[in-house]
Amino acid sequence: MVFTMEYTKFEKASIIGARALQLAYGAPPLIKVPEDIHDPLELAEKEYELGVIPIVVIRRKGVNHG
Repeated sequence: MVFTMEYTKFEKASIIGARALQLAYGAPPLIKVPEDIHDPLELAEKEYELGVIPIVVIRRKGVNHG
């Protein structure tokens, strides 16, 4: 079962930034790295686009997210 969630631009930036930091500190990539990508931020963006980043956003009830 795959859960998909709409993220705000701030949540998206936070997820990509956190993943880029992990990659910069030596975490293994979750995809086959394309030859043209050498920057952890670009790789994190690609992983985000492919939906493979195992980071979840937990929202509090009653907070506006729109």
